[in-house]
Amino acid sequence: MNLQQLRIISEASRQSFNFTSVARALYISQPAISRSIRELEEELDAELFIRRGKRILGFTEFGKKILLLSEKILENIRKIRSLKDEFVGETEGKLTLATTHTQARYILPEIIKKFKIESPKVQFVLHQSSPLEIAGLLDSGEADIGIATESLQEDERFIAFPFYSWYHAVIAPLGHELLSNTNITIEAISKYPIVTYHKGFTGRSKIDRLFREKKLPQKIVLEALDADVIKAYVAQNLGIGIIASMAYDSIIDKNLAFIEGNSMFAKNTTYLAFRKGQFLKGFVAKFACLCIKDLTLKELNKSLSI
Repeated sequence: MNLQQLRIISEASRQSFNFTSVARALYISQPAISRSIRELEEELDAELFIRRGKRILGFTEFGKKILLLSEKILENIRKIRSLKDEFVGETEGKLTLATTHTQARYILPEIIKKFKIESPKVQFVLHQSSPLEIAGLLDSGEADIGIATESLQEDERFIAFPFYSWYHAVIAPLGHELLSNTNITIEAISKYPIVTYHKGFTGRSKIDRLFREKKLPQKIVLEALDADVIKAYVAQNLGIGIIASMAYDSIIDKNLAFIEGNSMFAKNTTYLAFRKGQFLKGFVAKFACLCIKDLTLKELNKSLSI
């Protein structure tokens, strides 16, 4: 029996036995998951899951008891890791951020630069991941802070604080037909092929909802994980792009026209998330308070203790 097997059991419950999502969250392959489950069941000489053919429908009664014990063990492991960090010191150590490309590329550089001036002994590690992977890294204790627009604030495992708000914008090659409109609307945009974020990234769910609510066609020709790729394909006239507004740089992207989306798209909020019950290293808390205006160390620690 090992911790990886216990993590698989815990994540299987959390992902409603969708083992594709379990594999993605834990950064392991589905065959490796199947092998781990088989080996654990052989070791315990009991079945943990109810099966119908190749499908897993839920836990057996024995499996439910193993799940409860697994959750307790994993929570204690996380607490042990956090306690160890308290002895490293509040002014030096490693600060691990799990975030999306958009945050890592366009928002964090200036904040990290400012923080490093005051805390030069802190080393940053950036994990650029999907929102689902960010949640997994945060829950396992591999990341100190999760930063994303999608999902984190709705996950009961975490306490999430609003970081900043932003809107989507539209980009198009210079001279594109869309630019001849004096008043560019979502109805006008729907007439053209669109290049935008992959589902689950950078507010994509709100873009999809807007098109559905207005009953407009959404001609997605390419989905990408980050704005740099979107801009590259828009520059090749593959379509018009919908990106986070902060991802446009008037100097670097001078071959693209920029259209503000504040009047067309819903507001998005990016969150900083922490695991409930998490013990924060001093410099982690300090970084969080730098990111979130008016947040105090006392308020942060009180929220995490809930």
